[in-house]
Amino acid sequence: MDIKVLHKSSTFSSFTNGGLKLSTWFSNFGDKRQRKPSIKTSKSCTLSVVHENARFGSDGESEEASGASDDIITPVKLRPKSRRYSEQDINKRLSLPVDLHLPESFVAKQNVSPTIEGPLSRASRRQSLSEIGFGRMETYTKLDRLGQGTYATVFKGRSRLTDNLVALKEIRLEHEEGAPCTAIREVSLLKELRHANIVTLHDIVHTEKSLTLVFEYLEKDLKQYMDDCGNILTMNNVKIFLYQLLRGLAYCHRRRILHRDLKPQNLLINEKGELKLADFGLARAKSVPTKTYSNEVVTLWYRPPDVLLGTTEYSTPIDMWGVGCIFYEMACGRPLFPGATVEEELELIFRCLGVPTESSWSGLSQYLETHGPPKMSKNPEPLMSRAPRLDHDGIDLLTKFLCYEAKNRISAAEAMKHPYFRSLGPNIHKLPDIVSIFTLPGIQLSKDPSYRAYGIVKIKRRRMFLRF
Repeated sequence: MDIKVLHKSSTFSSFTNGGLKLSTWFSNFGDKRQRKPSIKTSKSCTLSVVHENARFGSDGESEEASGASDDIITPVKLRPKSRRYSEQDINKRLSLPVDLHLPESFVAKQNVSPTIEGPLSRASRRQSLSEIGFGRMETYTKLDRLGQGTYATVFKGRSRLTDNLVALKEIRLEHEEGAPCTAIREVSLLKELRHANIVTLHDIVHTEKSLTLVFEYLEKDLKQYMDDCGNILTMNNVKIFLYQLLRGLAYCHRRRILHRDLKPQNLLINEKGELKLADFGLARAKSVPTKTYSNEVVTLWYRPPDVLLGTTEYSTPIDMWGVGCIFYEMACGRPLFPGATVEEELELIFRCLGVPTESSWSGLSQYLETHGPPKMSKNPEPLMSRAPRLDHDGIDLLTKFLCYEAKNRISAAEAMKHPYFRSLGPNIHKLPDIVSIFTLPGIQLSKDPSYRAYGIVKIKRRRMFLRF
């Protein structure tokens, strides 16, 4: 057999001695490759034909012709194309019989290039608002269930618009009763509150079966934070948390809003250390003059004595007693008045603060009529001995929170100016409402003893915006 040696610049015409064109050779080659006449040649395979006078280089590609050459025709280059699957390719990949014909629509679908997923542009995000905009449940993806209460279930979720984590408080609607009054009250108040130390309500989704409140997501509450620290917080952190609590509460009181359910479980903390008031289900706007309200407010351990006795006329001082109890709990690592009943709660208060007189508490006569003389087995134990970690200013502030007479309790705005917070600096009083105190230099949390980091310990939220 003769072997024909060709120069690297030889053309296809030289190889076939001029008797066959490249396009004809490809056509004949394709006919020989067909095994069964019944199988149609795929229409999805297209070839670009190079001019037969084109010169090929050593790498198999056509060489560039000089622009000054008139006798050389510029070759048509092969354009890179994405792989297109034929019917035979798909049959082979799916292990289907050779003589099985797939629908043309299926073959065409396989040849469509997949869309590249990525963050939405500004234009496409505007366009998508009609499908996953605010007020639509499709906008949010549920991840984990955080807790369940009488009227609501709270889920950890993610917004498809912003990709941020959110807290979804799903309130079940009864056909006869409709939305609970606590939900209506919470929505009406939170829509008007914009503060760095109050949880933000992002969205409201109303469907036939539920009312979903979309809040910003915070990692844990103050109770869980203290548990992670072994109930031992540094005094610097106690001061920073207390100031943030007073700051958010003062904002509410300026707008004549009473929270009425202050406790560590309703104070949420994020990884930056920002503390925010949450669960406004029992909160209400206070009118002037003071009206009669329900006395079934505030968890028992943080309930002031006047409310324990059943008074229904109260104002902003109802929240300040709870602030004092939380202050003590952060500083000492244990609740101040952990009573199981109203009678036991009052006895614990008397044992700590002493038996009140008619001059120090106008509600004493009412107590004596209902319960008789208080049982006092011991002399009252001074707060100084109960809270040894608090300095003189700390004890003075705590005493002003825990006054029998409601009108004698210090207000949130006055407490923020107390000498106890002098170490935080004067600029902390000049911050706008929506600005965090951690924007100031020198304001930062200390590392608490035995603190377990967020990423190490995974604790499910026992309560988040819920009323149990």
